[in-house]
Amino acid sequence: MTADADAVVDAAEEAARFHTLLTAFEGHPAATGGRGKDAVNEPMIRHWCEAMGDANPAYTGPDAIAPPTMLQAWTMGGLSGHADRSSAYDELLGLLDGAGFTSVVATDCEQEYLRPLRPGDAITFDAVIESVSPRKTTKLGTGHFVTTRMDVRADGEPAGTHRFRILKYVPAAGPSKKRPPAQRPRPVINQDNQGFWEGVREHRLLIQRCTACTTLRFPWLPGCNACASADWDTVEASGAGTVFSYVVMHHPPFPAFDPPYAVALVELAEGVRMISNITGVPYDKVRIGLPVQLEFLRVDDDLELPVFRGSEG
Repeated sequence: MTADADAVVDAAEEAARFHTLLTAFEGHPAATGGRGKDAVNEPMIRHWCEAMGDANPAYTGPDAIAPPTMLQAWTMGGLSGHADRSSAYDELLGLLDGAGFTSVVATDCEQEYLRPLRPGDAITFDAVIESVSPRKTTKLGTGHFVTTRMDVRADGEPAGTHRFRILKYVPAAGPSKKRPPAQRPRPVINQDNQGFWEGVREHRLLIQRCTACTTLRFPWLPGCNACASADWDTVEASGAGTVFSYVVMHHPPFPAFDPPYAVALVELAEGVRMISNITGVPYDKVRIGLPVQLEFLRVDDDLELPVFRGSEG
């Protein structure tokens, strides 16, 4: 046999030995002498039916019964749990956790109904660890199915059986995927700012100018914020400016950005201000009043942005 084959045999033998340890818990109690925290009652039946959208008349009125599928609901311990849970079930789960099967998912349940439950019935139950499967491989991962069976009584009479199955597993490794390089967020281009981005594509920084009062405005707006005129044309910025204020972005990191970096409010020579990145100088050398000059930075194949280059001199 090859070394690889030997390893497979050893792994299979170890899995079989471990399963033997697990099956030793079969037949042990998971809960003994459990008592429902509430008797079967009309408010819980009403809430259940409203949640399920079940308007069956059998669940209302003086002769009402509880929906059969509520069987487990009367046995649940809520946030505080039950005092009747056995140590065997905790030991079984601890053994699985210790072997690395630390993830858990409920997979399915089966119910058998022996008699209807009616408001006022006092619920008691016993539960047993019914079975532990050999190691199974699923899409979620590799692990063991653990099935418990709960025998439910109403006022001492057998009322039903509830089997509940979980999978304790080691998550499967996800497929290795090569992620494409992260892209900068795309600017939102609409009918009000489309002309600005057309200018950027031509390496021109265009500023709106009101043709009624000649006020320059930036960012682009559908109307003048000085006289409310809707008429405008554009002037091309020279590209010269100074840092009016700035922040240095340290956290949180974001795809396509590499902090720390400086984001500045730049006052253009024409008098309007715009927000952009500062390039050409370290982020800790940016200061208010720093002279900057417009340049266009290609960040990927489809996007070019106006930024401002500073000079330490």
